[in-house]
Amino acid sequence: MKKKIGLFFGSFNPVHIGHLIIANYMANYTVLDEVWFVVSPHNPFKEKKSLGNMYDRLEMVNLALEDAERLRASDIEFKLPQPSYTIDTLTHLAEKYPRHEFALIMGEDNLVGLHKWKNADIILRDYKIIVYPRIGHDAGELRNHPSVTMTDTPMMELSSSFLRKAVQEKKSIKFYTPDKVIDFIDKKGLYS
Repeated sequence: MKKKIGLFFGSFNPVHIGHLIIANYMANYTVLDEVWFVVSPHNPFKEKKSLGNMYDRLEMVNLALEDAERLRASDIEFKLPQPSYTIDTLTHLAEKYPRHEFALIMGEDNLVGLHKWKNADIILRDYKIIVYPRIGHDAGELRNHPSVTMTDTPMMELSSSFLRKAVQEKKSIKFYTPDKVIDFIDKKGLYS
């Protein structure tokens, strides 16, 4: 039987407890066996200059997941052409890991915009999409698509931009992200 891997794509700039809660829920309360945090070097919908160094972001995810079971970091997109398109990453992973079955994890806000993605029709045809709710968003008609599974993942209004701003303003980010991530941010002087 194929191992079911949920792919949680993101900039993780920096990773925070909202990401960790979503991933842990997906790994433990859905059909998934594992969740991989796919650190995106460059999301086509985001400006590249606003992103922290991809190796720093990967390291922060690794630090955050050190003691986590069934959660791991992936740098797969670092090796692919940029900007990275989800369909290309999925195709690459399917070839590299034929014993795994990959599913996408995304928020309701991303599901609504899925039609703008490269080869969205193929993603919907060939992959399961497991969706977590977002405050103030509605999945729209795609919520009833046979490939889409809606979940009751706990909702959190926490963003990486909130953490970056807090660091810039020399405010505490304790409890918003693991202590090891805070230490890394301090040591490297990130976001200040």
